[in-house]
Formats: sequence, C-alpha cells, structure tokens
Amino acid sequence: MIYDNKKWFLKGLRDGIPISLGYLAVSFTLGIAAKNAGFTPFQAMLTSLTNNASAGQFAGFTLVAAGAGYLELAVMELVANARYLLMSCAMSQKLSPDTSLLHRLLISFDVTDEIFGVSMSVPGKLNPFYTYGLIAIAAPGWASGTYLGVLMGNLLPANVVRALSVGLYGMFLAVIIPPARKSKVLAGVIFASMAASFAFTKLPLTADLSTGTRTILLTVLLAGGAAVLFPVKEEQKA
Repeated sequence: MIYDNKKWFLKGLRDGIPISLGYLAVSFTLGIAAKNAGFTPFQAMLTSLTNNASAGQFAGFTLVAAGAGYLELAVMELVANARYLLMSCAMSQKLSPDTSLLHRLLISFDVTDEIFGVSMSVPGKLNPFYTYGLIAIAAPGWASGTYLGVLMGNLLPANVVRALSVGLYGMFLAVIIPPARKSKVLAGVIFASMAASFAFTKLPLTADLSTGTRTILLTVLLAGGAAVLFPVKEEQKA
C-alpha cells in the first residue's frame, strides 16, 4: 500500500508539471493586480497558497482596491468560488468509499479547475496521493507567480505595470472567447453581462452602490437567469 501511494504521488507530480508552469505564467499578472491593491509580495503569495482560485482572487483584489467591506468580500468569494462545491461533490464520487475523512478534507483544500480535470481523468477510483502530487507542484507554481508579479510590479516603471495589468483581462478573454464562438447562448450572456455592468453604473438605483455590491448582484442575476432560461441538458446515456 505504501509503495502504491508513493507511485501515485510521483505520478501526480509528473502530471502536474504542465499545470504548475501554466499557473506560474497566469498568476504573474494576478500579482500585478495584487500589487495595485496594495499587497506586499509575501501577502500576495500567502493569499495564493490559501486561496488558489484565479477568478476568486482577482475579484478579491479588485474589491480590496475599491475599499469594499468584509461582508462584500466574503459574499463575492462565495459566489465566485461556488463552482468548486460542485467539483468537490463530483470528486467525492471518484474516491473509494473507504477513503478517510482526513484525505477528503485535504483534497478539498485545493480543488481547482485543472486539478479537478486531471484527477477525474484517472481510470478507476482516485488514489488521494495522486491528487496530493498534483497539488504539491501546482500550488507552489501559483504562489510563486503571484509573488513574482508583485515583486516585478514594485521594480518596473508605473506605466509598464499599468500595461501588464491588462494581461489578466487578456487571460479572461482567452478563456471566454473560444466557447462563446461555439455557443450563441454563451455569447449572448457575455454581451448581456457587459451591457448590464455598464447600465448598473448609470442607473439611479444601482449607480450609488459599491463596486463589490454591483458585481455580486450582476453575477447572481445573470448566472441565475441564464440557468433558468437556457438549462444545460444532460447527455443521454448510450
């Protein structure tokens, strides 16, 4: 059993190298956002080690920079990271029924999109040590990139930092454009979200709300509306 766990851990380390390299590149621009929000390199790195979530961290840094309160920050993080609840439920079914609660809790600490996808692709039941291997190499890559992003943000000229800050928006565009080109519904939701975001800054009832509150309202309303109007049909089993 010990040998099998070691073998699965080393396999996770190997399979996690591409994830770690990708995290290092993407989290660098996240570090720029953290620097603009007033975080030190160590604070930003600690944030990435304890909250490995690109969208959640970016939303958090944005709210901190806007001077949002703790309640707004907590609600926004809950909304932005809610998808991990579903991923964790799916992964729990991938584990063997005799997997201890401790292993389940340790895995749940760092369920990201990439770690979830790779873990779920393993044939048969998932050995927890495989996911531990993925986390062991992916998490430091994410934290290191964030640290370097803040550090370089402190060393580079202000105009260069402002230019690099656009990089994270470019990352999000790279994420949403390919699926939007394949789905008219998704493209419509994206367009509606941009239009609604602009409208919320101008309408009398919402213009006076804080940035964080507007973001929360838009996220809940648009995501909920899309789920009701355009539900995703379950695939038919053969």
